[in-house]
Amino acid sequence: MTTETTRLREISDDEFTDRYHCDRFTASVIVNRLHYAVEHMSAGFMREAFSPIIRDWYDFACTVSGPPEQGYPMAVVSNSLVVFLGTMGDAVRNAVEEYGAENLRPGDILICNDPYRGGRHVNDVAFTRPVFVDGKIVSFVNMCAHQLDMGGTVPGGFSATKANVYENGLVIPPMLLWSADKPVRSAFSLIFDNTRWGGMLLPDFKSIYQQLKLGEQLVLDNINRYGLDAYLGTLTYACDTSAERMRDAIALVPDGDYEGSALIDADGLDDTIDYTVRVKLRKRGNDIEVDLSGTSPQARTCINCGVLDAKTSVGVALTMLLDPETPFTSGTWRNIDLAAPPGTLVSSLPPDGGIMMFWEASGAVVSAIFDALNPVLGEKGVAGDYGSTNTHNASGVRADGTPWTSATQCGGEHGPWGATKAGDGDSYTVLFFLNNLDPATETIEHDSPVVMLRKEHAIDTGGPGTFRGGAANLKDTLWLTDANQYLSPFRTKVPSGVGADGGNAGPNGAMWIFPPTDTERNGLIATTPCVYRDSIPVAGVLDPETKALDPEHGSYHYFASEAVWKTKAGSVLRCLTNGGGGWGDPFARDPQRVLADVRDEYVSIDGAARDYGVVVVGDPHNDPEGLTIDRQATEKLRAGR
Repeated sequence: MTTETTRLREISDDEFTDRYHCDRFTASVIVNRLHYAVEHMSAGFMREAFSPIIRDWYDFACTVSGPPEQGYPMAVVSNSLVVFLGTMGDAVRNAVEEYGAENLRPGDILICNDPYRGGRHVNDVAFTRPVFVDGKIVSFVNMCAHQLDMGGTVPGGFSATKANVYENGLVIPPMLLWSADKPVRSAFSLIFDNTRWGGMLLPDFKSIYQQLKLGEQLVLDNINRYGLDAYLGTLTYACDTSAERMRDAIALVPDGDYEGSALIDADGLDDTIDYTVRVKLRKRGNDIEVDLSGTSPQARTCINCGVLDAKTSVGVALTMLLDPETPFTSGTWRNIDLAAPPGTLVSSLPPDGGIMMFWEASGAVVSAIFDALNPVLGEKGVAGDYGSTNTHNASGVRADGTPWTSATQCGGEHGPWGATKAGDGDSYTVLFFLNNLDPATETIEHDSPVVMLRKEHAIDTGGPGTFRGGAANLKDTLWLTDANQYLSPFRTKVPSGVGADGGNAGPNGAMWIFPPTDTERNGLIATTPCVYRDSIPVAGVLDPETKALDPEHGSYHYFASEAVWKTKAGSVLRCLTNGGGGWGDPFARDPQRVLADVRDEYVSIDGAARDYGVVVVGDPHNDPEGLTIDRQATEKLRAGR
């Protein structure tokens, strides 16, 4: 742990130059030019990508790392998938050290996708290109991109039912994909002999190659313009800046020990085991230790994550809670210690308990840290998000015999955030540590035989508070062919959108399948409780008879009771996410805000009275602008609490 207390802005210009081999202005310019480099690479890849998960989801990341003698500092990252960014510093170092930096040559591209070497899962392939000056490695430009398929027992990979690394998919150790700017045929053959949909992977590989060449050239442009010493010094400066901001943020937390937890419903084998992430934070001075020792043993299926993913989650959680403007670099963790014994849900070991749905377990780490720190942070607390992407993965065959696949588009991949002291939670975004895009409906329907019937906010699902949590997302999709559906809603037993500073939690969600009817459907399926009697429950705590949500008295339905949900043409999949948590006392919410929520159907008239103590009069469906507040009844209701 660092004992450094002198702030960067307090050191003299001469001291700054001695430390970083350039002046402050030059360091700032180089950092910003490197940010331009990774964003330029990202924009080029987005423009050229063939795979929907890259083109429509932004499921990749770009970084710049320093040379081996500096310890491979990850100094600059793109504005993209955070679960990649947190592991990339370690992934680059581990791959290069194993392959041997001395064995790399100009024009090489090193690849690796092993979760235990570099984090994430096997679909996420890391590509690393060394940058040479005068025959010596001075930097690395890197991309990590999700590949639509990497083999294994499940097309596309997204499933919680796989038991070990052998079922999971192709594992690539550190090896060259390009050597001296020439493709390595054996490496390409290994990958494409073991994966589906190579027609989309191949052009993406070629684009990645070009973006890494671009990144290399932009790094060399900076070195040629400002000098090698200034460039290397700036990499150190960028990491020091992050470390200082995080150190200052940690220092504001009162010293003490704080405990939190988060629940994952079950693994993909059966529903007999709950999996709990338990965290104990020990804060002393400028430093904090994150102890995950109480976490459940690793799961029997591939819902686990690796320790590098847990490390990422710790960085994300502390950044979001303490200082969201802290740049995400290797320096983010300098004042953070992580204790994670091997073989837990968040530090899985091979071969059993593989790693695929890694963001679910690592996301629970984020939730557990929020649970631990929100009580001590008071008004600075942040309410919880919807907790699980409820990931959907489906495949089938069209009437003309051509195969199709749909991944991460038609489940609950997007949903609400919790509220903060700054305002209401956003109702349609991604988990706190993802940062991906939302595919366009036209794209989804173009690529797969599906019709998006509904994608809307659900009423009375935002956690009540002075500022309301984001509303849950309700999505209905109509499938036009028979399909094999892999459904992974992992957190429906207890609220994930916990409240902050006196706010209430957002309610739990669920998932259902509505089988095809004897006659063609002539409209949307209603959202009233009575419609669920004809459904097949997939997940959630539901009334045993009506199958509607009943978190207090219902029975839990296990998401993998069918390893593959085989649906007939005309079936409708409904996914309701969890709601975001509220911030502050709900009865302190401005009644005019509650009135606006009723008008916009975030809150019902009954919910306004029950949750906020505000009596709204009128008809929100037929005359929303005519709604009024009964102020006398509101004052009486609020006083009566």
